[in-house]
Amino acid sequence: PPKIKKIKYLNQFQLQTLISTLDLKGEVNWDYFILLLAKTGMRFSEALALTPEDFDFKNQLVSISKTWDYKGNGGFLPTKNKSSVRKIQIDWQTVIKFSELVKGLPMDKPMFVDTKVYNSTVNSRLGRLCARCRIPIISVHGLRHTHASLLLFTGVSTASVARRLGHSSINTTQKTYLHIIQELENKDVDLVMRLLSGLS
Repeated sequence: PPKIKKIKYLNQFQLQTLISTLDLKGEVNWDYFILLLAKTGMRFSEALALTPEDFDFKNQLVSISKTWDYKGNGGFLPTKNKSSVRKIQIDWQTVIKFSELVKGLPMDKPMFVDTKVYNSTVNSRLGRLCARCRIPIISVHGLRHTHASLLLFTGVSTASVARRLGHSSINTTQKTYLHIIQELENKDVDLVMRLLSGLS
């Protein structure tokens, strides 16, 4: 029998429920990390490599220029490809939270890393939060899918989503999110028919 497909992303209501239960008080913790992934769609290794100097709060930007070698011995590594070097726009609520959070932290040191990091640690924290909220349990990578899916459903162009995710080609985005793009095309057909029938 075919395997039951695991849900890879959350809808907007589920994501809002998750974000509302995050513990975002005091110093750096994995909940801040989860929030940042949900709001930016960056890769796990990219978020681990973030330092306070990667934030440009005045212009509401986060710069992605490196990754963290969490599978090896730690330390900075280059990004997955050239297109992965990018600046991601963030909303003002995230700016306020993180401008407070980075105060007093060393500017050039990764914020979320002090010892060896395993993605299972963050996945289990995220899993517990999802279970507590009674929403589908997704992985850290699922937050990236959630981010992209919500943007596409909102009507953001595939090209803009590809740039935000750091995909080397728009084809990668189209292939990964084909099911969503098809759903949106069905909606487009309705819009086209409505327009045409209004022209008679």
